[in-house]
This record gives sequence, structure tokens and C-alpha cells, in this order.
Amino acid sequence: MILCAGEALIDMLPRETSGGEPAFAPHAGGAVFNTSIALGRLGTDVQFFSGISTDLFGEVLIDALNASQVDASPAHRSDAPTTLAFVKLVDGHASYAFYDENTAGRMLNMDHLPDVTADSYFFGGISLAVEPCASTYASFHARVAAAGKVTMIDPNVRPSFIKDADAYRERINTMIAASDIVKLSDEDLNWFMPEGDTIANAQQLLNKGVKLLCITEGAKGVTGYTARKRVFVPAEKATVVDTVGAGDTFNAGLLASLDAAGVLQKDAVADLSEETIRAALALGAKTAAITVSRAGANPPWAHEL
Repeated sequence: MILCAGEALIDMLPRETSGGEPAFAPHAGGAVFNTSIALGRLGTDVQFFSGISTDLFGEVLIDALNASQVDASPAHRSDAPTTLAFVKLVDGHASYAFYDENTAGRMLNMDHLPDVTADSYFFGGISLAVEPCASTYASFHARVAAAGKVTMIDPNVRPSFIKDADAYRERINTMIAASDIVKLSDEDLNWFMPEGDTIANAQQLLNKGVKLLCITEGAKGVTGYTARKRVFVPAEKATVVDTVGAGDTFNAGLLASLDAAGVLQKDAVADLSEETIRAALALGAKTAAITVSRAGANPPWAHEL
């Protein structure tokens, strides 16, 4: 069982009315939410933890999780409103305007954390950038790591959402050092480590204790780094409609492959074979390619692969 811990929100996606007027359509989303949805559709046993509202949009989120075979029982429900993210697309690339003050997802505290029962845990997204939920997730991550659980983090950096860059960097660096698997885009890596080349910076992260580091480079592909291996998998060709949810789906494909291979345990993830790494990166790339070929974060089901 994999538990995904992080934001669930409503993406307001740009559309056009039949009369040609600009409009927004509400769709369930959020980086960590998307990863859990993709895992469920791939047939992986997955749970989701976040703060989810009891309002209309919160019910949309719960219905979407249930429809994709994600166990939402660990989520903390409250009557605070749901986070909204208005999306702007330019040449298929997304930028966001978040409305997140005093929301169900943001106002999580330590009393809301679920029991540690899953085998492995995934953290990431904007939940790690804003308080009080950022500190709550960081504490949850420290708790499960101390319990010997495999953890993965994808910060999915949104610079415009970060109010205190120094505090954010310190939080994420601490979580990375305690994580077994880390995924960063090349842009994320450059944001955290603006000096030095990719290989040298990757080695610095591995030296912190990371067992598998995945650096994605958009249409180029993804490289998996371990202490002794470097494995590159090219991106699959796709006609890009938009990139919403691409990285989130990659994370799901990676975790689903590692879970199916039976290597999401501390000792196993520390000694992954090149074949296992390549297969995990390839499934991540394949699922991401399908997601970018259609509008919004709409990860593939297993039968679509």
C-alpha cells in the first residue's frame, strides 16, 4: 500500500463557451491528488491523505478518488473551503493562480495526521510551501521515515507560491535528506541548486542519502541516478495538448513499477538493478506521454497502456 500525502484542489481550466467567450471549467486536481489518481488507475493499492472540505468541491474530490479506486479514508474532512487553482495555458504549458487562504487543505495540523499503516509514502506539491500544512506534512514525513517506511518526494516547485524561500529550501532539503526516492524536474533542480551542472548537483543529493534520484527534462526524457548507476530513458513521443499533471503521472508510473517489482522496502530500494530502474522510468514516461496527449490531468488506466 502506498499513501500519497499532499494537496487536493479544484483546477479551474480555461475553456471557451459556445458563444466564444472565455470561461473556466472545474476539474479535480492537485499534484499529489493527481499522483494518487494515476496510481489507482494503474491498479496499485493506494490511499490518499489531505485536508478535504465537506463543501461541494470537496465532494467532487472524494467522488474522483473513489472513481479511480483510491482509498480516501485517511483524509481529514472539515467545513473549511476547497482550494481553487485557476490555470493559464500558453503553448500547452500551465501557470497557476491559487486561492488557498484558510482552506481545508492548508489548515491541517498534527492532530489531523492518520496512523502510519502504509508500506510506502509519497509527498510533494504546493502543500510543502504554505503554512500550517507545510510543517504538518514535514513532521508526518519525518515520522514515517523514522518508522522505516520508504518515502518519495517531488517538491514540484511553484516559485510564485513560495513566500519565504529560505524556510522552504530548508524544509525541502531536510525532507530530501530523509527520503529514499526524489523526483525533480531540471527546472526544480536549478531552482534549488542554481550553480553547478546537473550531474554534480545530482551527486550532492545522493550524498545526502537519496537512493534513487530522478531528474526529468520535459520532452527530452528522464535520468535516474543512484550511487553507482545512471540510467536515461527518452520521453515517449506525444502530441501535446497540455502538460497539466504530466510530472504527477510520471511519479505514479515510477512508483507503480517499483511496487509491482516488490522493491519498495528500505533494503531493496537501496540496491536497485539497472533493469528495475529502467522499467520504472519507462512506465513513468509512458504514462506521462498519455496524460499530456489529452486535456487536463487525466492519467491513463492500466488497460490503456
